[in-house]
Amino acid sequence: MTPLPRKEVIYVARKKELTKADRINAEEKRLRTIYKNIDKDNKAIIDGLIQRAAYMRVALEDYERDLDEKGYVEMFTQSPSTPPYERERPVARLYNTMNKNYQSIIKQLGDLVPKEVKAVEDDGFTDFIAQRY
Repeated sequence: MTPLPRKEVIYVARKKELTKADRINAEEKRLRTIYKNIDKDNKAIIDGLIQRAAYMRVALEDYERDLDEKGYVEMFTQSPSTPPYERERPVARLYNTMNKNYQSIIKQLGDLVPKEVKAVEDDGFTDFIAQRY
C-alpha cells in the first residue's frame, strides 16, 4: 500500500476535554456576547440569568451524553422476590425538568433584548381615505 501524497493527508486535531468549569465559563462568554446590548438597568438581572443558563446548558449536555449511553429507562426491582420492571431513569426526569427551566431562562433573556422598531413607510392610503370623507 502506497502512502497518500502529503497534500491529500487529512490531519485531525485532537480535541482537548474541557473541565466542567471551563465549559461553563465558555458558555457564559458566549451568552454575554449574544446579550451584550442589554440596557444597564437590567444588567444585574442578566448576569444572574446568564450564569444559571450557562450552568444548566453544560449540565444538560452531560445528561444528554449519559442518556445517549445508558438510555431513558432501566430495569428496577425493590426486592429479590419481585420481578424487575422498566422505569424511567432519575437522570431522565432531571433532564426534562432542567431543560424546561433552561428554556424559561432563555426566554427571559430574549424578552430583555431591546426590540427594534421598524419605521412604517407611508404608502398614501391614509391620505386617500381622508380625501374620500
